Amino acid sequence: MTNDATPPRSGAREAHPEHLGHVIFIAASAAMGGFLFGYDSSVINGAVEAIRHRYEVGSATLAQVIAIALIGCAIGAAVAGRIADRIGRINCMRIASVLFTASAIGSALPFALWDLAMWRCIGGFAIGMASVIGPAYIAEVAPPAYRGRLGSFQQAAIVIGIAVSQLVNYGILTAADGDQRGKLLGLEAWQLMLGVMVIPAVLYGMLSFVIPESPRYLISVGRKDKARKVLAEVEGSEVDLDARVAEIDEKMRREHKPSFKDLLGGRFWFLPIVWVGIGLSMFQQLVGINVAFYYSTTLWQSVGIDPEGSFFYSFTTSIINIIGTVIAMIFVDRIGRRPLALIGSCGMAVALAVEAWAFSAPLVDGKLPSTEGTTALIAAHVFVLFFALSWGVVVWVFLGEMFPNRIRAAALGVAASAQWIANWAITASFPSLADWNLSGTYVIYACFAVLSIPFVLKFVKETKGKALEEMG
Repeated sequence: MTNDATPPRSGAREAHPEHLGHVIFIAASAAMGGFLFGYDSSVINGAVEAIRHRYEVGSATLAQVIAIALIGCAIGAAVAGRIADRIGRINCMRIASVLFTASAIGSALPFALWDLAMWRCIGGFAIGMASVIGPAYIAEVAPPAYRGRLGSFQQAAIVIGIAVSQLVNYGILTAADGDQRGKLLGLEAWQLMLGVMVIPAVLYGMLSFVIPESPRYLISVGRKDKARKVLAEVEGSEVDLDARVAEIDEKMRREHKPSFKDLLGGRFWFLPIVWVGIGLSMFQQLVGINVAFYYSTTLWQSVGIDPEGSFFYSFTTSIINIIGTVIAMIFVDRIGRRPLALIGSCGMAVALAVEAWAFSAPLVDGKLPSTEGTTALIAAHVFVLFFALSWGVVVWVFLGEMFPNRIRAAALGVAASAQWIANWAITASFPSLADWNLSGTYVIYACFAVLSIPFVLKFVKETKGKALEEMG
């Protein structure tokens, strides 16, 4: 970030906040949206088979109920920025909290399948909002000296949310004696799984009442005195607050607001760099990563693992996801984005190919043979590990850095939309593809992992160590 006004005499960019613990609390509170993002995205994993039996639906219909949340995600992400600019980041968080709460209650108490799908879509809208508002708010509130580390809270919260949802699902299933439709507290187990999300959803809303509004938003609506108080709260009283407010105000007035037409150019419609961003986003999803988080319990049960075992393996997969994410956060600035992406692609390709081989074995008494079953479980965990330590983090880093300043926001929006569309395609197609040929499905995912290698080598440039102003 460069200075467009007189530098603050206190050196605001180097200043440490007086109350770092409070700043961490603010960032963690905002990252609760990321936790709900991860939780709501993966909690459905524990309910898939129960929903299939409760409503007696086929794979294609079931897939649409699972995937419809992603349509809501795309819409929520598309409108969140404008809503936040109009009514503020905190009010946007409160809206998301209400939607998460309503989705949790409605999903736990559906009247019919269409009703469940509607609540899933509403929850998806909240996910889309949280995916945009959380990182934006943290970036705007965090002191410059801590922005990178505090910004990582969002991704950490997402993977923790995924793991917690699987742990809660496993605990509920165990309490229901391994029956996803077993009765607990007057509800079937799967309904309780979906309903428990009301707890973090309400907590998210409560936290929004104890954290400050973004100083950037406050300045944009003329509330400069309030913005000074927030800046003093998060950056320390030694900072020249008038200079900081003037600096932010000046940058906002000089900022170019990118539009869709800025992305157009040449005979290929979009500028080449935009296509690279779209390609990164789509490859991230086309390797089938969300099958591991939406359908893993169904997958393991389909090859003969009992429900409790399948829920346990879904939880261990989520722990591996956290470990891989931490590895990526440690190494992404040390060895670079491109090498990490290539390492991940190679690892995923091998792991997916091994899974395809394991699933090609004929079932014996409804189960995979011992060797193939063990191999499939190990390969699935290896796949998630290599994804998490590479493409899971690297793609978002690339998308935040690779575009020129004048088109960054608009290009990021297009690339994120492509990611939601690819996510929907994989999620909606997996049950039908698995019914057709489970091994063949994993061959398809492995092919996409292989194709991502030449794509990175030919089209993706390293962004490590470059200033954002150097991108072009």
